[in-house]
Amino acid sequence: MSSHAKETPSAWCRSEYDPLRLVLLCPPKYMEIKEIINDVQKRYQQENIDVETAMHQHRQFVAALQENGVETVMLEPSDHFPEQVFTRDIGFTIEDTVFIGDMAASIRKGEEEELQKWLAKRQIRFQSLGSHRVEGGDVLIDQDTIFVGISSRTSEKTIQELEQKLPSFQVIPVHFDERYLHLDCVFNILSPTEALIFPEALSSETVSMLAERYTLIPVNREEQFALGTNVLSIGGRRVFSQPQNREVNAQLRQHGFHVIENDFSEIIKSGGAFRCCTMPVIRK
Repeated sequence: MSSHAKETPSAWCRSEYDPLRLVLLCPPKYMEIKEIINDVQKRYQQENIDVETAMHQHRQFVAALQENGVETVMLEPSDHFPEQVFTRDIGFTIEDTVFIGDMAASIRKGEEEELQKWLAKRQIRFQSLGSHRVEGGDVLIDQDTIFVGISSRTSEKTIQELEQKLPSFQVIPVHFDERYLHLDCVFNILSPTEALIFPEALSSETVSMLAERYTLIPVNREEQFALGTNVLSIGGRRVFSQPQNREVNAQLRQHGFHVIENDFSEIIKSGGAFRCCTMPVIRK
């Protein structure tokens, strides 16, 4: 199903690092660990989420985005969807189209319909990818290349579907240890030439393939668990990262990035950070 109401694109994205102009988020108003769907949640299941703290951290993040020239728009949170804060997983923008995923976990089923309603209301072009399982955390775009993480959440059959829908792009499957949930939790593109990586989650062959294209900045095990790889680039070598991930931040600064520190310690308890909580609509 598609929406084609405007002649000029109301969505545009061809990278993970071009200037972020418009981004979709969702407040963690009903955030809760109800059903364990990743290893991080296992550690925090008993402690669970302090919603007041999570909301405060999210508001600070939104304010920082706005201070850096990013227009922010919000999905209305629903008490039916405790993971709805992670808007990246339910959709991803490639060129002038938002592709709507098919969520693997039963607790997240239905989030897709909420995104579709939002896009249709604003007359933003979209297509559903419901024939094969796919989540946006497994999809990274770099100009004419799309990297797709293959796991229990994103089917390898998605590769063929994306190739058919986007014939001008090279779609590269990336196999990784799925205990780490999504590809963007172990690999994240920062610029045309640099990327963060947690090499333990990938085969040596895959790491070598990525190293041919990018200068790889390694993330250690402790900071990977604290979602150190899941930063958000907003353009101009500006990157959102958590203050707790000191080694990641030091390396980013050494590579000439401006690190915008924002405490996300409550939100990461459910297994996602800045990239997971943002679905870019326009980057240009």
